Amino acid sequence: MPHIHPKTTPIYQTSVFTFDDLNELELYFGQPGQSYMYTRYGNPNTDELAQEVNKLESGVGAVVTSSGMSAILAAVLAGCKAGDHVLCAEEIYGGSSTLLAQELTRVGIEVTFVPSAEMYTLDNYVQPTTRLLLAETMSNPLLQVFDIARLAQETKRQSIKLVIDNTFATPILTKPLALGADMVIHSVTKYLSGHSDVTAGVVICKEQEDLQRVQRVMMVYGLNLSPFEGWLASRGLKTLRLRMKQHSSNALQIAQHLQQHPKVEKVWYPGLEEHPQHELAKEQGQGLFGGMLSFRIKDDTEAVNRFMQALPSIPFAPSLAGVNTSISYPLGTSHRALTAEQQQKVGITIGVIRFSVGIEEPEELIAELETALAAV
Repeated sequence: MPHIHPKTTPIYQTSVFTFDDLNELELYFGQPGQSYMYTRYGNPNTDELAQEVNKLESGVGAVVTSSGMSAILAAVLAGCKAGDHVLCAEEIYGGSSTLLAQELTRVGIEVTFVPSAEMYTLDNYVQPTTRLLLAETMSNPLLQVFDIARLAQETKRQSIKLVIDNTFATPILTKPLALGADMVIHSVTKYLSGHSDVTAGVVICKEQEDLQRVQRVMMVYGLNLSPFEGWLASRGLKTLRLRMKQHSSNALQIAQHLQQHPKVEKVWYPGLEEHPQHELAKEQGQGLFGGMLSFRIKDDTEAVNRFMQALPSIPFAPSLAGVNTSISYPLGTSHRALTAEQQQKVGITIGVIRFSVGIEEPEELIAELETALAAV
C-alpha cells in the first residue's frame, strides 16, 4: 500500500486500537502518548483538537470533553473532593450554577456564590477548605466583564485556583492563562466549533499537575468526546479568527443601532462606551468585544412573543455562537432554574432577549430587527 500523507487528519472512528504483542502493550504504558489503546483514553481526532485549542490558549496542555458542562465538571473535580469548598461568580451561566448548587453539593462539595461587587476581595468568602473560584470572562447573558488579572491577584493571595470560562470571549479576544488564571474552560459547542453542529468542551491548564488530574477525571468518569465530534470541531476551529472579527464588528453595529431604538429600553454590550467595563473589555479583548449582546424590550411576555414571531428568518434557538444569528430567552432557558428572586437580582427580567450575532451582512440583520421591533 502506498504511503499516505493526508492534508487533513482522517476520522479515526474506532472505539479501540490493536497491539501486535505484549511488547507493544508494555510500550503503550511505558511511553504514554506514543500510541493509542481505547478511545475513552485518547484518540487522534480528540488529541488534535486539544492540541490546537491549547496552542491558542498557551497552556501546558488541554483535555477535550463531551460538552461544556462536562468540562466544568472535570475542572472542578480535578481539584475538589467531598468536604471542599468552591466559590462561583453570582452572575454566571445557569447550567454552571445548577451543576454546582444542585449536583456537586450532593456529593459533599460546598458552594458559595459571590456577588459581582465583591469578586476582587474574597476575605469574607474564603474558608480553609476553599479550593477554587469559577468565573466567566464575559458573563452570560448580561455581559459583565471581569478583570482577570485582578481576579488572579486575589486568588493567588488567598492560595486558591482561578478557573475561567472563556466561552464568550474565546482566545482570539482574551487569553486568561496569560493573565494569571490556572485553568480555562470552553464550551467548544459555541465559538470554537462555531457551526452549531457539535457538542463538546475543553479544559486548558497552566500546570502539568492540574492537566494530569483533569485527564484522569475525563478518563475515569467517561467524559470523553467522540472522534467525529473532535474532527468536526477541529475543522470549525480553523476559521475561528476570521469568524470572531466578523461576529465582533457585526455585534458592535447592531448594539449601536439598538441603543438608538425607541422600543429598546437597555442594551448590554461591552463595545458600547456606556458599558461599565468598556475600557477593561477593550484592553482585555484586543479591541474586539465579541458576538454576544443582550437587550431589553418592555417586560411583557406577549411583546416578547410578538417580537420573536415577527423576525423574518432569525431563529429562536436556546444556544449561541453559530455562524448564523439566533436569539435566546434567558428567563425561559439558560436561567430557568433560578428562583424569581435570583433572576431579579441578576437583572434577568421578562423583556430581556439575548442576541447571538452571526457572520451575515450587518445590514440584513438590522433590517430583520427593525421588522420585529415594529411588531412590539
